[in-house]
Amino acid sequence: MQLSEIRISLCPPHGGRLKAFCSLTFDNTFVIRDVKLIDGNEGIFLAMPARKLCDRCKRCGEKNHLRARFCNNCGQRLDENRSMRAGGNSNGHANPRVKLHADIAHPINAECRHEIEQRVLGAFQEEVERSKQPGYQPVRMDMDDDDMHEDHHAGGPRVRSTGTV
Repeated sequence: MQLSEIRISLCPPHGGRLKAFCSLTFDNTFVIRDVKLIDGNEGIFLAMPARKLCDRCKRCGEKNHLRARFCNNCGQRLDENRSMRAGGNSNGHANPRVKLHADIAHPINAECRHEIEQRVLGAFQEEVERSKQPGYQPVRMDMDDDDMHEDHHAGGPRVRSTGTV
């Protein structure tokens, strides 16, 4: 499978640990959006798109994310410790780090993750260098899919090709 395009949208320097949003296109046919580059304790890492984990209100059955204090539907106060009960692991022991999000898309093995991460970090460094140039225009991430692969004039979005993953 070819990682055919990487789009990097840098966050403002004062944006905290979030450094950039990325869009990854594979074989010019499949895109993963909302990939984040985060400055972690051990350096910048790739965070795949994720959704908040939810449970249901005991009163009305409405879904609420695990950190919600009140039901979005009926206003019932929710048990603030319910995320701890949902955070056990497969051998029955409590997990000290509560899982509040689940990846929507992610590499299946470490080699694939490493390869993607290295290519994205390279594209990130290139974008950081480009951002230092006069007249820098950031990559637009809010385009329609049809617009992403058309030829654009010089001021349009940049398309970067990478090799095999």
